Amino acid sequence: MTVNIDSVDVLVWGGGTGGAAAAIQAARGGASTLLLTPGPWLGGMVSAAGVCCPDGNELSPWQTGLWGAFLRELEQGEPEGLDQNWVSCFGYRPRTAETILQNWLQQEARLLWWPGCQLLNVERAGSLITGLCVEMEGEVRRVKCRVVIDGSDRGDLLPLADAPFRFGWDPQEQWHEPSAPSQQRLNTEPFFRQQPIQSPTWVVMGQLLGDQLKDHPQQDEQPSGPRLPAPFDGACDRFGLEKTITYGRLPSGLVMLNWPLHGNDWHRGLERAFLADASQEALLFSEMQQHSLSFADALSKATDGWLQLGQAFPNSAASPAPWIAAMPYWREGRRMIGRTTVIEQDLLPLTEGVCMSGPPVNDSEVLQSIAVGNYANDHHYPGNDWQLAPKSCRWGGRWTGTPFCIPFGALLSEAIDNLLMADKAFSTSHMANGATRLQPLIMNVGQAAGAASALAVESNLQPSELSVRSLQNRLIGDDRAPAAVAPLWDTAWHHSQWLERQTAALDRKPLAPALPETLESGRSVHAKVIPDGEGSYRIQLEDAESCQLITLEPAVNARLQTLDKPISVMVQGTHNPWGGWFRTTSLR
Repeated sequence: MTVNIDSVDVLVWGGGTGGAAAAIQAARGGASTLLLTPGPWLGGMVSAAGVCCPDGNELSPWQTGLWGAFLRELEQGEPEGLDQNWVSCFGYRPRTAETILQNWLQQEARLLWWPGCQLLNVERAGSLITGLCVEMEGEVRRVKCRVVIDGSDRGDLLPLADAPFRFGWDPQEQWHEPSAPSQQRLNTEPFFRQQPIQSPTWVVMGQLLGDQLKDHPQQDEQPSGPRLPAPFDGACDRFGLEKTITYGRLPSGLVMLNWPLHGNDWHRGLERAFLADASQEALLFSEMQQHSLSFADALSKATDGWLQLGQAFPNSAASPAPWIAAMPYWREGRRMIGRTTVIEQDLLPLTEGVCMSGPPVNDSEVLQSIAVGNYANDHHYPGNDWQLAPKSCRWGGRWTGTPFCIPFGALLSEAIDNLLMADKAFSTSHMANGATRLQPLIMNVGQAAGAASALAVESNLQPSELSVRSLQNRLIGDDRAPAAVAPLWDTAWHHSQWLERQTAALDRKPLAPALPETLESGRSVHAKVIPDGEGSYRIQLEDAESCQLITLEPAVNARLQTLDKPISVMVQGTHNPWGGWFRTTSLR
């Protein structure tokens, strides 16, 4: 029996990070919103998939929108702090993230959530999607809507809605992307057929018994580390055993096992996740889980039990044990064909050094950006690293990716007027997806999709009919999570002139450098700061050995760049022994 549910303004499918953000933002914008997810958690990468060491958007200027609000609540929810590993400046437990998102959801009277749904059908009339059919608790439910948002990792709605999409590699001849393979290579080399998308990972959570690996040769004594059994032999060659494990360390000694170097990325039979064949998908998922469990077991044996399995996830059909993530970490899936497509050149810096890509503008020189990202670009395949055009620079004593913008047209379907994309399936090339797929940017892309849907309902327009400036104004003027649409290196999220400077950038007005303002946090200590003359700095703390000094704050970065010799100063910040750095928020 099919149950017809009264229509809602905005219908969001998918348990991805962007889907959750879109649903929350649409409801905050006044639209009646229904969020449908296949699993019991709604956070996607940031919680259910266990990818709890976010990459990208780490600098204070990029900590805006729902990503920034989420980050600041994480800081409150993790008393041990977020400096817990060396792959990211932020590490947190999956349940902490999920609690924040579910609290946000429960605060919105206009937002309803149905977990545990199976997507059955998409109803379409001409250029509009009119509703979805799902199965929930043994009952088929049909829901009508005015706007639909795909917030899934794999672009689940696209084939069912007959919406044009891309899947797999794009030839260099199509957009002349510097890192893309030629059409001849795509036609002749088996690799491209065997590896149509980036490799996913099924995260398994470990638990460390103590802070340090005891009685085992460290990296300086045995640089290659121990040899794990095949297929993981070589996993510790580059960094050694302890650093391989603490790469993804989280509060309470949990460890995210998401290791790309001969680790638990999965490379085989990925097309089975896109065949609409439940038995083939289940087989793939089982293989991925067993592979990650074998990797965890190999590491545990190599450490004589220092690493154990850790409890972090809810019981569900996809997670047969509390150490197995509730869903896989998909880096790529279907990619919608949008009204604009983000390609590799859109991400690359205009010149070397501290700079950014060209801002996306239309023929009238109107800025089209609705979100800012800065991840360096990173592709996961078996074998050697894929060579990508560089897009990183020195900033704040460390390497960081140069910023880029996502245009509104990349969220809009070419063929369906009321379809918005809120997760990594928005309109990008395969090459660009390596930089646009990360948690922080996807959260803010989801926010933009949710804001656009609410604005369309309020204005009685289709999302495709909105002026981009009306959406940009709503994003930068949001009273709870204002989101940057212009990448301003020198303007932190907490700067007193943030809104004024974002508005000026939209108006294409020249901007003078921002006055330095700091946001002080952490402990204060006297220390000596030692520049190396090449953009890196060391700090000699009173109670510890010297370590790297880094900052995420523009005002501190500007001060560091003036140093040409060691100085004694008062610094405020946090020491991260696993990352080997002191992250400072002020330098006096």
